[in-house]
Amino acid sequence: MIVDNILRGFVETVAFFAGTIAISGRENIPPKGPYIVVVNHMSKADPPLMLITLPKVKIRFFAGEKWQRHIIFSPLLQWGGAIYINRGEVDRKALREALNALKNDSIFGLAPEGTRSRIGALIKARDGAAYLATRAKVPLLPIGISNTDILGYNMAHLKRTNLEIHIGKPFLLPDLDRRPRGSELAAYTHLIMVHIAALLPRRHWGYYADSPALAAILDGENPWPFCLDAEGVTEEV
Repeated sequence: MIVDNILRGFVETVAFFAGTIAISGRENIPPKGPYIVVVNHMSKADPPLMLITLPKVKIRFFAGEKWQRHIIFSPLLQWGGAIYINRGEVDRKALREALNALKNDSIFGLAPEGTRSRIGALIKARDGAAYLATRAKVPLLPIGISNTDILGYNMAHLKRTNLEIHIGKPFLLPDLDRRPRGSELAAYTHLIMVHIAALLPRRHWGYYADSPALAAILDGENPWPFCLDAEGVTEEV
């Protein structure tokens, strides 16, 4: 916990000088784990911002295998609760470790996109978050972070950035009474991403901008049928 406080203090200090941070929806954070935090990812600043948004509890998360050998970041990530994962492949060992953490009531944070977006908006997500949520049967807490795509440019030009962090209501994936197959898992991923998109301004919607499921959420309707349609699920579920 001492290391966690040091990390949070460092992030909060850097964030203070980089710009302003407005956080809404903290009342939506569950009082305890297990749950999965899903967040968009446009900047290296997003994971630290997620850290200071959540309560002072142990958070587990994925980190790219390349950082395991970094002389500075490796010990910080290890203390912070990182699970190293091989990018670009199905890392079953890392997935098992993440599932075990959730079974032990941990909070797990990840970006479903799997990598940083270089376009200032959401890109098509991978199925890792959906896989973990369906196997662990835990809620997902969506978080949308705005304006980190311009943070680096602004800092280089000594300009402050108005960062916004919006925390949505936790939700459970619809229960199929069995493990999802193929496009059903993709439909779950679509559902996760439109929950995140609904917390972001239009310019960040990216791949999901024209999703009827996103329109349904914004209209207060059930988005799940539209997620099934979007991923070509035709069988009854």
